Amino acid sequence: MWSSCPVEDSAREVSFRRERVPVSPHMKFGIAGVIIGLILFIVSPWLALGVIALAIAIPVIAYRALDPSARRRLREARRRGQLGG
Repeated sequence: MWSSCPVEDSAREVSFRRERVPVSPHMKFGIAGVIIGLILFIVSPWLALGVIALAIAIPVIAYRALDPSARRRLREARRRGQLGG
């Protein structure tokens, strides 16, 4: 039986509410690569390990390729919430 207590009603509404967390496109590609790699374990474990390694390594290499001032700007934009990730 549902109660009519306002405190319980507000607690129930808060527990059902979901916040959307923004995810950058690069993070989505990385997650998709790892998932595809896990699925490929059925076909070929070596191919799966290669796909997972690439899905992790490509964003890391791209970030490391930035010069220090670009990395600083990127970190600052993420801190301000202007970029996902």
